[in-house]
Amino acid sequence: MRRAGRWIVVGVVFALLGTGIALAAVDDAGAPSPAQRVPALVSGGVAADPDAPDGIVELPPGAPPTPPTEAERAWLDAGRVPGAPGELRETAERALLDMRLLTRPDGGVAAAWSPIWRYTWPRDAAWVSAAYSATGHGGEALAVLRHLAALQRRDGGWEARYRLDGRPVADGREAQLDASGWVPWAVWFWYAEQDPADPSAAAAREELWPAVRAAADRAAASLGEDGIPGPGADYWETRTDQRTLGTAAPLLAGLHAAADLARTGGHGAEAERWAHAADVLRDGIRDEFGQYGYGRTPSASGLADTAVTWLALPFAAPEPDVTDAVHRAAQALTLDNGGILPGNNWRGHPQVAWTPETASFALYDAASGNRAAAEARLLWLARHRTPHGSLPEKVAPNGRPASVAPLAWTAAAVILATTALDRPLPTPPG
Repeated sequence: MRRAGRWIVVGVVFALLGTGIALAAVDDAGAPSPAQRVPALVSGGVAADPDAPDGIVELPPGAPPTPPTEAERAWLDAGRVPGAPGELRETAERALLDMRLLTRPDGGVAAAWSPIWRYTWPRDAAWVSAAYSATGHGGEALAVLRHLAALQRRDGGWEARYRLDGRPVADGREAQLDASGWVPWAVWFWYAEQDPADPSAAAAREELWPAVRAAADRAAASLGEDGIPGPGADYWETRTDQRTLGTAAPLLAGLHAAADLARTGGHGAEAERWAHAADVLRDGIRDEFGQYGYGRTPSASGLADTAVTWLALPFAAPEPDVTDAVHRAAQALTLDNGGILPGNNWRGHPQVAWTPETASFALYDAASGNRAAAEARLLWLARHRTPHGSLPEKVAPNGRPASVAPLAWTAAAVILATTALDRPLPTPPG
């Protein structure tokens, strides 16, 4: 993998590898590099097939929609499909079924089913667990969390990605620290959605407690003297020698979540330690990331990153400066085709929208009570699905689905956003 610098104040050069984002540049003649060319749609959906390997088959880009099977309908009915009848509910239903197909019996989650995406990214799996929790499929959510706990390294972190059999992918990419925030948040979210009078919920919380404790300790230990975690890859999936909001924001959510789990479980020392670390990190983010329009030293450069949404509802209580930053980022990153870029210094194709990023803004809007904005983004996502009804990773400038479909992270984010239109989602106190 080529090394790319991500400047704290000036800019970024990044790249997509797998579900992440690949390095792009312009050649000497000024023509777009391969990474800047519009990607083709490589698959249109997935379906259950008992005769296929692993019981799942990838559908071609033009595959028509198929109604749920009897077993799928029974599974949907056992939980909750969010959204009012119509496009949003239909999209959420298909997203739930796609997510279910991408989740293996042991709780491993494939980011997508095409070969170069057929891996578990801890971030994606954590969001999938939260989406299961939000829709009443607590058993599936718990299976995903147990699988993530089994993958955890001794130092409390996770590799960037894993094969579906649990082996790390030895391709030279560095571990991503953000998982040490996403996983505690997902455990907390699962527990917040359970009946507090159910003794099995408390038992499962304690079962997952060692993984939460190790992850939160790793997150706290990662903070430098200025309160910010050191350089490392985030959801942009690249090596970098700079610190990023895409790592800091999930760690803040994870520390708040872990501290609340510790309080609930009677682990007072850990609760105090992680709450303090969260305060330090929060102050560090304000000081360090002013260039995103959030913090004490806003920059005229106007940098924006989708990760700013993860500092807001439903990941953290609302703050006026964060709210302003999210609104400015939405203006800066929204493309002519209606979708969202990862950042406004993004060096991939400048007019190809990314659906996880678009869904992140939809989730913020829905959780913040801006129903009109949330519905507009969710309808945009619904209307840029494949013919089968699956959510793709990207949308081309001409509005066509691109890259791979379905993408588990996008499916989970859309489910959470649609649920947030129906009811408030749990938010970690802090």
